[in-house]
Amino acid sequence: MQTRTCLSIILAAGDGTRMKSGVPKVLHPVAGAPMIAHVVKTTADAGAATISIVTGRGGDAVRDAVAPFDTQVVFHQQMQRLGTGHAVLAAREAIARGFDDVLIVFGDTPLVTAETLLKARAKLADGSAVTVMGFQTEDPTGYGRLIEENGRLVAIREEKDCDDDERKITFCNGGLMGISGQNALELLDAIGNDNAKGEYYLTDVVEIAHAKGLRVEALEVPYEELLGINNRAELAGAENIWQQRRRGELMHAGVSMQAPETVFLSHDTAIGADSTIEPHVWFGPGVKIGNSVRVRAYSHIEGATIADGAEVGPYARLRPGAELASGSKVGNFCEIKKASLGEGAKVNHLTYIGDASIGARANIGAGTITCNYDGYNKYQTSIGDGAFIGSNSAIVAPVNIGDRALVAAGSVITRDVPADALAFGRANEETVRKGKAAEINKRNAARKKEK
Repeated sequence: MQTRTCLSIILAAGDGTRMKSGVPKVLHPVAGAPMIAHVVKTTADAGAATISIVTGRGGDAVRDAVAPFDTQVVFHQQMQRLGTGHAVLAAREAIARGFDDVLIVFGDTPLVTAETLLKARAKLADGSAVTVMGFQTEDPTGYGRLIEENGRLVAIREEKDCDDDERKITFCNGGLMGISGQNALELLDAIGNDNAKGEYYLTDVVEIAHAKGLRVEALEVPYEELLGINNRAELAGAENIWQQRRRGELMHAGVSMQAPETVFLSHDTAIGADSTIEPHVWFGPGVKIGNSVRVRAYSHIEGATIADGAEVGPYARLRPGAELASGSKVGNFCEIKKASLGEGAKVNHLTYIGDASIGARANIGAGTITCNYDGYNKYQTSIGDGAFIGSNSAIVAPVNIGDRALVAAGSVITRDVPADALAFGRANEETVRKGKAAEINKRNAARKKEK
C-alpha cells in the first residue's frame, strides 16, 4: 500500500441551500474547523499525496478557509452544475497524472475516517476497479440501493427505480468511492446524461465497469462515517458524534473526564496522560495541555498552552496566547490573555492578566488587574520571579516589577519597581522603599517557621 500513489477528489460545489446561510455549506464548522478541513486531513492521513477540491460558487471562500489546514491543495471549479460525474471530471488534469488510486469524497462528510479510506484503497490494490462505500440500515427509505450478485456490486439503483425486491435491500449507497487510477478516466468519460435531468451521475460508473468485465465491490462502512450534512440539525448531530468519538479517544489515551458529555473539544485539542478534565469545560482551537494537568469545572480555554502539573479553574478563562508553565495555577474567575505564567506562579482569584509575563513562583493577589490598554495601544507588564502582588492592585503598563518585590494591597503601580523593593501607591501617591521587601520577606518567613 505504501508504494501506491493516491489522489483524493473532494466535491465541494454544492450551495447547501438547506443550511439557510450565505456561507458555503462545507465551511460550516464541526469542532471548530470547517467540515471540508476535516475531510482534507482525513484523505491526507489515508495517503493522498495530492488533494483536489472541486468548488462552485463561493470557491474563493473555500480556498481561504482550507489554506490554514493544507497549503498543498489544488482547486478546480465546476463552471456548470451537471451532476457528480461532471464534477469529478473538473479535476481531469489531476486524474490524468496517473495515480494508482483515486478517492472520491464529499466536503460535507466530516466524519469519515482514514481507516475506512485505507480499506477502500486496499480493495483497489487487490484488483478492484471500483469500490463503493455503503452502509446497512433498518430503514433504507430514500437511499440508493447497492445491488450485488455473487459478491460483486453490479449497480446502484435509486429508490424510485427499484422493483419490489430491490426496495427490500438494506445495503445503501454512501456516495464515497474509490476508482483504480488505471481505469478512472475511461470509466468517467463513459458516463452519459441520458436521464430526466440531463446530468452525469457518478453512480453510473458501477454499471459501466461491470459491463466491461471489471471487478466492482462494495465496502460496508458505519453509517455515521457517511453522514452528509444538509441542514443545521444534521450539523449539530455530526458535532455530537465527533465529540463522543474524540472524548473516547482521549479517555483511552489516559485522560480522565468525570462527565465527558459536558466537555467540548476542538479539532486540534491535545491533552496529555493523567490529566483530569472536570465537568462543563469548553476547549477552543489551539489548546495544548501537558501531563497531569487538572482543568476544573466551567472553564473556557482557547489558544493556550498548559504545561505538566498545572491547574486551571474552576470558572477560569484562558484566551489566545496564554502560556502556563509547569506547576502554575490559575484559579476561579480569572482571565489570562497573551500572557505567560512561570513555573509555580499563582493567579488564584478574580484577576485579569493580559499582555504580561509573570515570573516563577510569583503570587498575584485577588482582584489584581494588569491595565494593558489605553484605548489605542496595548502595553506589556513584567512581574519577576517570586514577586508578591497584593490584592486589589492595578498594574498600569508598561511597567516592570522586579524579582521578589512586594506590592501592597490596593496599590496603583505606574512606575517600575526594583527587585526586593516594597511598593505601595494610594490616593495618587506611590512610594517605593528599596530593600524593604527583603526585610518583610525575612520576617514573614521566620513567623511561618515558628508555626
